[in-house]
Amino acid sequence: MTNDALKPGAWPSPVAAALIAKGGLRLAQPSICAGKILWLEGRAAEKGRTVLVGLERADHPRDLTPAPFNVRSGAQEYGGGVYCSDGTATWFVNYEDNRIYELRGDGTARPINQESRRRFADLCHDPKRERLIAVSEDHSHDGEAVTTVVAIALADGKLTTLAQGADFYSSPRIDATGGRLAWLAWNHPDMPWDASTLYVCDDLDRDGSLSGVAVAGGTGKSIFQPDWGADGCLYFMSDCSNWWNLQRWNGTGIDKLMDEQADCGFGQWLFGMSTWGFIDDHRILCCGARAGTWSLAIVDILGRNTRWLDLPFNTIEHVATARGRAVLIAASATQVLSVIDLDVDALTWRTLRESNHFDIDSTWISTARALSFPSGNNDQAHAFYYPPQHAEIIAEDVAPPLLVKCHGGPTAHADAGLDWRIQFWTSRGFAVLDVNYRGSTGFGRQYREKLYGEWGVADVEDAVNAARYLVDQGLADPARLAISGGSAGGFTVLCALTFGRVFKAGASLYGVSDLESLLKDTHKFEARYLDKLVGPWPESRALFRRRSPLHNTGQLSCPIIFMQGLRDRVVTPDQSERMAAALRDKGLPVLYISFADEGHGFRDARNIATALEAELYFYSRIFGFTAPGISFSRTIENMDT
Repeated sequence: MTNDALKPGAWPSPVAAALIAKGGLRLAQPSICAGKILWLEGRAAEKGRTVLVGLERADHPRDLTPAPFNVRSGAQEYGGGVYCSDGTATWFVNYEDNRIYELRGDGTARPINQESRRRFADLCHDPKRERLIAVSEDHSHDGEAVTTVVAIALADGKLTTLAQGADFYSSPRIDATGGRLAWLAWNHPDMPWDASTLYVCDDLDRDGSLSGVAVAGGTGKSIFQPDWGADGCLYFMSDCSNWWNLQRWNGTGIDKLMDEQADCGFGQWLFGMSTWGFIDDHRILCCGARAGTWSLAIVDILGRNTRWLDLPFNTIEHVATARGRAVLIAASATQVLSVIDLDVDALTWRTLRESNHFDIDSTWISTARALSFPSGNNDQAHAFYYPPQHAEIIAEDVAPPLLVKCHGGPTAHADAGLDWRIQFWTSRGFAVLDVNYRGSTGFGRQYREKLYGEWGVADVEDAVNAARYLVDQGLADPARLAISGGSAGGFTVLCALTFGRVFKAGASLYGVSDLESLLKDTHKFEARYLDKLVGPWPESRALFRRRSPLHNTGQLSCPIIFMQGLRDRVVTPDQSERMAAALRDKGLPVLYISFADEGHGFRDARNIATALEAELYFYSRIFGFTAPGISFSRTIENMDT
C-alpha cells in the first residue's frame, strides 16, 4: 500500500473502537486462597458489571458471582477491597444494595447484613470471632459521610464499631493469631499519600471502640499496605525516605528493609491496593516504579537486600502472593494488562486472562519510549512517547499530528504497558505523548509535592512543554497539536486551552472546569484535596477563580469536545455543561456528548466506543482529514451551521 494520498491521522486501521470496547475487561484485585486464584472482571459488554472469577490450578476460569450481582463498592466513590476469602468461604460487596454476601459452593449467595446506606470496603476475615472486619462509610445522615472500622458478625450481620474519630480509614489487617489488628487513618485536609498513620491494637476482645497505638507515619509521611508477617512483625511501605520503600515494625521500633530509588506504593485511590506479599518466611516479592517504569523485585528480609528481576512487565497494578508463587495484574510493551500466574523461583508464568485480546500482528504496535524534558521552574518532567506505527504504510517525511494525554488524579501516573486505546491513535498516524507531569506518582514524594499549590500551572506547563519538545525534535506538527484528558486530566486540558495557544484542539472527558464548584459538589474523599493542590478554602477563593477555566472563558480560542456521564458524583455534569455553553456563546466549534447511565468514567461498551470515535471524528474535522472506518457523525456546533 502506498501513502501518496494518506495523511497521518487518516490511515486505515484494524484497531477499531468497537473491538476495544466490546471485549474490554477491567481486571482488579487478584488473590491466592488455598490454591485457588480469584480476581475481579469489570465487563464493558455487561454495562460495566463486575464479576468475581475463580480458577483452580488445572481448571478454566469460571464466574463465581452470577448476574445481577455487581461486586463493587461505592465507598470513597472509587471503591476497592470488595471481597475476601479463606479458601472455603468467600464474602463480597454487592454494589446495588450495599450488602455483604457469603458465596456458597453451589453458586448461590446469602446476605449477611441488612440493606442500609452504609458502603463497605477493605474486607478482612476474622476467623477467631467468626466475623468480617471492614471499612464502613455511613451515608444515613445529613452532612459528610462518617467513616469507621467495623466488625460484621457472620451469623446475624450485627455491626460493632472498632475504630472511629478519624476522617478516613483503610487497610484493617488482623494477624495470624487473631490477637492484633492494624489499620491506617488520616484526616482532612490530607490525602493518604500526603500523611497517613499506622495504628496497632492488641485488645480485639474488648467491647466497643478500640484504642490503637500509632507505630508509623504521621505528618509528612505516607504509609501504604500494612500487613503482618509470620514473624509477628508488621510490614508496610513508607515514603519517609522520599520513596515508598519496605519497612517493618518489630513491636518496639522500625526496621528499614529497602533503600531503593523506587516507588513501591501507589496513590491510594482504591481500597485493597497491593504492591507486595510474602513468597516465604524470609522473602517478599514487590513491584516498584523506577523512573516511572514498573518492575518486580525480591526483598531478602534477613540480608536486607533487593534484587530486581529481569522480566518483560513494565506495568504492574497489583501483586498478590503465596509460597513461591504470585498472581499479578501486569502488562508489557506487547501484552495488555492481564492476570499473570508467576512461579517466582523459576521465573516462568502463564497468562490467565487478558483485559482485551486482538488478533492483530505486533507490526501494528507502537511501543513506548520514556523521555524527560525541561519544563517550568528549571524542572524536568517525564512522558512516554509513542510514534505513529502502521504495518503497511511508510510514514511520509512530515511531522505527524500529536495527541498529548493527561492522566487523571492528578496524583496518579501514566505507564508504558500495551493499551489498545493508545494504539487506536498511533495506528492511524498520530503520535501520542502520555505525560507524567509534576505531581505524578512513580518518581518519589518530592516529585509528587511539586504540584502542591501549582495545580493548573505546573501540570499545564509540563503538557505544553512536552508538545513543544516534540515539535522542536521534528516529531510533531505544530499546526495539529491536540490534548486530551479525563477528570483531573480534563482540568489540565481545559487550562492548557484557556490560558495557552499551543494546542489547536482538545477533548475533556468529565473534566473539572470550576474549582469552586468542585469543592462544593464533590464527595468526602476529595472534599479537601485542593487545600494542598491550590490553597485553603475560602482564603484562596480569588486564586480558585483565576485558575478555573470557566471563569476565564474570554481567553478561549480553541475547539473542544466534551464527554460527560450524567450520574457522575465526583465531577458533576454541570462542570462540562457550563463550559460547553461558554464555547457555544463565543462561537467556537464545540461538541458536547452526555451518557445518561454513566458515572465518573465510562463502563458501557457502547459508550466507550462512542467516546473514542467521537474524539477522532472531532479532530478529523478540525485538522481537515477524513478518518476511515469511523461510524460516528454528529453536528459540531459553530462549525456545521
